[in-house]
Amino acid sequence: MSDVLQHLQRGPLFQLTGVRIAGTGSCVPDLVVTNEDLGRLGCDPEWISQRTGIHERRHAPPGLSTSHLAAGAARQAIAAAEIDPADIDLILLATFTPDRLLPQTATAVQQQLGLKCPAMDLVAACAGFMYALITGAQFVATGSMRNVLVIGADTNTRVLNPDDKKTFPLFGDGAGAVILTRGSSEQGLLAATLGADGGGTDLLTRRVGGVERPFSLDCPAEPGVEGGIPWLMEMDGRPVFKWAVRLLEDTFEHVLTAAGRDKEAVKLWLLHQANARILDAATDSMGVPRERVVKHLDRYGNTSAGSIPIALDESVRAGLVKSGDELMMCGFGAGLSWGTALWKW
Repeated sequence: MSDVLQHLQRGPLFQLTGVRIAGTGSCVPDLVVTNEDLGRLGCDPEWISQRTGIHERRHAPPGLSTSHLAAGAARQAIAAAEIDPADIDLILLATFTPDRLLPQTATAVQQQLGLKCPAMDLVAACAGFMYALITGAQFVATGSMRNVLVIGADTNTRVLNPDDKKTFPLFGDGAGAVILTRGSSEQGLLAATLGADGGGTDLLTRRVGGVERPFSLDCPAEPGVEGGIPWLMEMDGRPVFKWAVRLLEDTFEHVLTAAGRDKEAVKLWLLHQANARILDAATDSMGVPRERVVKHLDRYGNTSAGSIPIALDESVRAGLVKSGDELMMCGFGAGLSWGTALWKW
């Protein structure tokens, strides 16, 4: 872990303009689970709110999966963009909680939406939406595609252990989506970077279920893992917290400098909703006013790939985003992976 903290990779920088977000959407389950509800499982409601800023989250009921949340968010984005669904050229779905291991969940979304276009999943955990957004922007900027549907969606509660009192309360289920299309030469990515550091692979992981360690009915419990269910998610929260705070400070400076901007130019900071203390520590150190940092984790918890597009959709629908505004977006998490972009609306 020391290498991860001491050698933060800034990642390659690039600019990609001529792309705009034509519409946004989001979808969360109806079921609200409060901290008090989790108290019945032995979780401390006060500890959850004080240490994370989370007061409630949404849980998907049986029968509701990642593809359903993704399709719900996509329908809103398509309607907001006022385009014919038949004109969508590509679906990019960021998720680490697919409906099935095979095939890609994006094809299930395609079927639910009645589309006829290529569809693929991208797996970069909580950084997934940023990876997908930047990938989709390249398809549009090069002129190879006109309209790209980018979705971030995760049904986290299906891969969490309810007996893990430190991790289970942090996460909720949700999805957000955007439609990317051609824009003016001033719109799009003023500066962006993607990065990864495999030195932190074991800090946030699901060890069983891939070809390295396939599922087995007699698979032994993981030593040191609370609850001992090896195919569910486990997280070493303390080092991830420290890494995230240092990463955010570093990557913000990296991108702002490349774009020739300072923090005052940023209208809103749309960051992955992992923990309120992470967001406050990183942005306070830069002197960013807290009212410019969008937060919804108090209502939804950590929705992984869904967190940034949900924050964007709610901000757009609240009238907080206007033409010409510059938005800082950053996703970070397992891998360890991150993606940061300064986007001009």
